[in-house]
Amino acid sequence: MKRIVMGMAAAISLLATGAMAADLAPRPYVKAPPVVAAVYDWTGFYIGGNIGYSWGRSRDDSTLTNGAGTVLFTSSDRANMDGVIGGAQIGYNWQVQNWVWGLEADIQGSDQKGSRIFTCPTGVCTPPFGVIAVFPGPAVPVTLDQKLTWFGTVRGRVGILATPTVLFYATGGLAYGEVKTTETIGAAAAVFSNSDTRVGYTVGAGVEGVIGGNWTAKLEYLWVDLGRTSGAFTTAIPALGGGVLTSNYSSRITDNILRVGVNYKFGGPVVAKY
Repeated sequence: MKRIVMGMAAAISLLATGAMAADLAPRPYVKAPPVVAAVYDWTGFYIGGNIGYSWGRSRDDSTLTNGAGTVLFTSSDRANMDGVIGGAQIGYNWQVQNWVWGLEADIQGSDQKGSRIFTCPTGVCTPPFGVIAVFPGPAVPVTLDQKLTWFGTVRGRVGILATPTVLFYATGGLAYGEVKTTETIGAAAAVFSNSDTRVGYTVGAGVEGVIGGNWTAKLEYLWVDLGRTSGAFTTAIPALGGGVLTSNYSSRITDNILRVGVNYKFGGPVVAKY
């Protein structure tokens, strides 16, 4: 009897286990979620700031003339106009696949300044010494001080993405700025000052990369040519041939600029790519 009961219990247990297994539905296949790649989108407006250094040059031709306009003395030389620069920029980019096109404008304050000194000697000389004739009396020293007080550019930009977040670009366009010239003539220190706003061009290149979120940082080089600034100053110093001495200068202003900057781009920093 005991064996019969144990056998019936074992059979009931097997039947119950099979029924429970039959009631369990098969697990469905779950597809893995797609991989999402975050790609930086360069399209949009941005603003930023920059700071740098400029190695400027003034290539000057100066003459001294008498009352009749006769050239008595000519001096040609160049002077460095180096200094710290800093300012702000604003722009807009359009991204087309791996290419980025843009427009940018900036305005800069400048500490660039330089000077050169030449002396109009006493006596009469002939070329190749550079002196045709001079007025009688002691030698006359002339100091020409020049400063680029501010400048700005309006440029186009075109670049290619080395990676989705690193852009190499070329740039070029309009440049403009104010050149202040101060000239001191003679031992009596006759002083002439003139400010002239010049318009020229700029070309350059740079690299810009994403540093986090909507922020990018850039390193940029620009060549700036503001053309020639000129002026004339009539003194009270007697000149050979009649009248008084008049100083005339004509200076070509160029710049080599290296600067670093940061930009903040408005809008979302990334787009999702499946």
